[in-house]
Amino acid sequence: MRSHLLNDTTADVYRRTVTDGVERVARKLATTRGPFTGVTPAELARVVDSVDLDRPLGDTAAALDELEDVYLRDAVYFHHPRYLAHLNCPVVIPAVLGEAVLSAVNSSLDTWDQSAGGTLIERRLIDWTAGRIGLGPLADGVFTSGGSQSNLQALLLAREEAGTADLSRLRIFASECSHFSVVKSAGLLGLGRDAVVPVPVDRERRMQSVVLAAELAACRAEGLIPMAIVATAGTTDFGSIDPLPEIAALAEEYGAWMHVDAAYGCGLLVSPNRRHLLDGIERADSVTVDYHKSFFQPVSSSALLVRDGATLRHATYHADYLNPRRTLAEHIPNQVDKSLQTTRRFDALKLWLTLRVMGADGIGGLFDEVCDLARAGFELLAADPRYDVVVEPRLSTLVYRYVPEHVTSPADIDRANLYARKALFASGEAVVAGTKVDGRQYLKFTLLNPETTVSDIAAVLDLIAGHAEQYLGENLVHA
Repeated sequence: MRSHLLNDTTADVYRRTVTDGVERVARKLATTRGPFTGVTPAELARVVDSVDLDRPLGDTAAALDELEDVYLRDAVYFHHPRYLAHLNCPVVIPAVLGEAVLSAVNSSLDTWDQSAGGTLIERRLIDWTAGRIGLGPLADGVFTSGGSQSNLQALLLAREEAGTADLSRLRIFASECSHFSVVKSAGLLGLGRDAVVPVPVDRERRMQSVVLAAELAACRAEGLIPMAIVATAGTTDFGSIDPLPEIAALAEEYGAWMHVDAAYGCGLLVSPNRRHLLDGIERADSVTVDYHKSFFQPVSSSALLVRDGATLRHATYHADYLNPRRTLAEHIPNQVDKSLQTTRRFDALKLWLTLRVMGADGIGGLFDEVCDLARAGFELLAADPRYDVVVEPRLSTLVYRYVPEHVTSPADIDRANLYARKALFASGEAVVAGTKVDGRQYLKFTLLNPETTVSDIAAVLDLIAGHAEQYLGENLVHA
C-alpha cells in the first residue's frame, strides 16, 4: 500500500492520477447543461448506500467511474449561470490551482516549523486585507474556516475585553437581519441567546441607529454592559449594509466593541466602483471577511481581522509540544497563537495566487459585475406585475415574491411560492433560494456569477411563475 503515499518515488503516479481526475471534472464542467439533476435524497441515498466501503476497488479509474455515480453526476454546480440560490460563487482558476498545491504539500498553518513560507504568506495577506479595511498599524488577524467561526472569535475577544466575570450582564446588539451565528455564538460563549438584543431595521433592511442608541441607553440604565455591537456589511438575505459611521460613533460613546460582519460585503474592499459603501468599516474593532463568497475563492477561505493585534491573546494557549512560551521571546511566528483552531489548512495560498495572477481590480471587477446584474434584475422585477420585490439591492441579492392576479389569500400565495421553488429545484433547470419576510414566504436570487445574464433571470422568473400557476390552478380545481 505504500505505492499510494505521495512522495519522491510516486511523483509520476501522482501526476497521472490527478491529471485523470482533473480531466474528468473538466469534461463535467464543459458538458453540464443545468445546475442540478433533480435527484431526490432517497434516490441518491440508494446509490451511495450500495457502496461497500470495506471492499476497495483497487484502481483509481474505477473509483473515479464510481464517483461519477455517487457525486459528480448529481452535484449542484455553482458555475452554472442559473444557479441563483445561496452565497456560493463560481471559483477562479488561480485559486483552484492553489487548492491543488496546498492539498499536495499539506502544510499545517499552526506553527512555523510546519509551514514556514505558508505562515509568512498568510501574514502578508492579513496585513493586505487590514490595509484595505483601514484598521491601522496595530492590526492583525488570522484565516478561519468561515464567517461563523470568525464571528465567534470576534465575540470571544469582545467578551474578554468587556472585563467582567458576570456574564449575565453582557449584551450584544445586532440587527434583526444579522447572521444567525451571532445568536449561536452568544450561546457558545456562555452568554445565553437572550444576550443578543435584536435591533429593528428600516425599509432598506439596515439597522436603525436611532433605535440602537435607545437600546444602548436602556442597557446602561439597567446596569448592564453593552459588550458588542455587530454591524452587518451585506446581510445574507438582502445584502443590506448597516450605517457603519453612526454605529461606530455609538460604539465609541458606550465603550462597546464594534464588530463588522462583512462576510458577504468584503468584495467591496476590491471594488473599483463601490468601495465607498464600506465607509466607516475602518473604525471597527474587528471585521469578518469571507473570501469564498465575494472574492470567488473555493471553500474554505475566510479571515478575522482586528484593529489591535494584542486582543488576539484571548485565543492563545501555549502547549509545550507545540508553541511553548519561549517561542515568543525567540520571535517565532506561530499562527496558532491567534487561532481557535490548531491544525489549519493553508487556505491563504488560494487568495495569494489569485492576487498574483488577476490582481485586486480583477476580483473587484467581477464583483461589480454581479452587483450591476442585481440592479438590472431589480428593474426587471419591479416592472413585472407578477412579482413583488422587497428592496433595491445594495450588493447582489434580490428578494421577491410571486403574486398571482386573482388570488388574495396570503397563505395560498405562500404555498405557491414554496411549491414553485421546490418544483424548480426538482426540474434541475435552475436553483433559487427561499426565505421569509415579515412572516411571509419569499424567494431569493443570490447573484454571484458574472456569466449569469438578465435573460437568465427573466427565464427563471417565467419558470417560477409557471410552476406557481400550475400549483394554484390544480388546487383551485381540487377545491
